[in-house]
Amino acid sequence: MKKIAIMGAMPEEVAPILKKIGTYKTTEYAGNKYYEATYNGVELVVAYSKIGKVFSTLTATTMIEHFSCEVLLFSGVAGGINPELKIGDLIVATKLSQHDLDITVFGHPMGYVPEGSVFVETDKDLLALSKEVADELGKNVIEGVIATGDQFVHDEKVKANIVKHFNADALEMEGGSVAVVCNALNIPFFILRAISDTADTDASFSFDEFMESSAIISAEFIMKMVDKVISK
Repeated sequence: MKKIAIMGAMPEEVAPILKKIGTYKTTEYAGNKYYEATYNGVELVVAYSKIGKVFSTLTATTMIEHFSCEVLLFSGVAGGINPELKIGDLIVATKLSQHDLDITVFGHPMGYVPEGSVFVETDKDLLALSKEVADELGKNVIEGVIATGDQFVHDEKVKANIVKHFNADALEMEGGSVAVVCNALNIPFFILRAISDTADTDASFSFDEFMESSAIISAEFIMKMVDKVISK
């Protein structure tokens, strides 16, 4: 049975998962804490990376290379830019991009670097499992594009520019870099986000108010995903 990594960016995003697991061992490595546990007969490694693309890259790589995880599930919150998304709604990434990666001066599209790609696609089998989980939980889960960048977006012009270049449905600060790592190392991955704000001028207020409740919603879904992965 595969060893499963469960990631978040902040303590609040993994706290509900650790509560569900109950008993775990804490291992400190590379400036971070990793929580190792056995859950329904399968080994889990849980960690929050800290915010941003650099820390999430480090954590995802560590979970795969050092802890030998073979599947990675990400649970957290995001800002919604698809007008259909409301606070508390769930979005599953079909593909992810880095919206702040800009070498357009050399004739490349936004989000692209040579030998890379603008988008990285999520594992199709995990997407299929997420549909089963959504049905069982009775939740309406939107599939869409998630754009990642090292900034908390709260400006309508910035938001519009990201929609223009990436047709993104949600914004966050870790998923795109985690996707690059998993794609390069051939690790199936899945990114789930609960909407905590709508990336507008009130975003900081909304985020503080709804982040914890949105993280709990996302974590509940991720643990159901773990059950599905185990049963396959």
